[in-house]
Amino acid sequence: MKNIILFDPVEARDRLLPLTLTRPVALIRHGITTISEKWQKAIPGAYSYSTQDYLSMKYPMVEATDGDNLFIAGNLHPDSKLVEAILALNIGEALTFNGETIARRGNGNPTSETEYDGTPFRLSNVWDIFMLNDEAIRRDFELLTAGRSSRPLSDSCRLIGDPSQLFIEEGATVECANINVSKGPVYIGRDAEVMEGACLRGPIAMCEHSVVNMGGKIYGATTLGPYCKVGGELNNVVMTGFSNKAHDGFLGNAVIGEWCNLGAG
Repeated sequence: MKNIILFDPVEARDRLLPLTLTRPVALIRHGITTISEKWQKAIPGAYSYSTQDYLSMKYPMVEATDGDNLFIAGNLHPDSKLVEAILALNIGEALTFNGETIARRGNGNPTSETEYDGTPFRLSNVWDIFMLNDEAIRRDFELLTAGRSSRPLSDSCRLIGDPSQLFIEEGATVECANINVSKGPVYIGRDAEVMEGACLRGPIAMCEHSVVNMGGKIYGATTLGPYCKVGGELNNVVMTGFSNKAHDGFLGNAVIGEWCNLGAG
């Protein structure tokens, strides 16, 4: 089993503040899943984080006893080309992009470097989280739904667009809603709920136990993290998890962390 350490690139971490005050870069939610969860699907192994000292008590770095560690920048999204380049590294080798190390294998400073010839999909600034969320949702939707069947949509709902662009996980409840997937996919996670009168226009990701209240209007590219509850109008919003904007009013082009509650008005 590979020992993989997702590290915080210093410049990216600073530009992703204040979200990175409370979590490693790789635990930012982008698209449907966190960046860490994306890598865990792409490369099976034991995962830990190299982050700020004060965060390492909660997110400790675990190194392999034989020194064979695979370090990967925590702001990168995996894809087949990048994964192939990283897995081709030998101990003591590093992979760089524009002179910046994005992956390395072993401990200590690398003895050789290879410049990556692709263009990695990554978060470089805090606004990238919502500006690139459309692409992130589409990538995650394709990965998470490949070879699987969605739960059927209730007859009380109306679907606009290709049915293959809607995926409903087990336990989700969707009744009397209008869902438009003509502009992007809509993913409704396990035990999520879309209440009566809600309008969803993709790309949208609802993670497990998230809720759209009655009459909610959700535009893409929006992500509702686990246990988030929303109402009113949202446009191009990423909610990390356990946060609420349950009342009427507008929220757009925003990133919300965890345990935040936006009141009415």
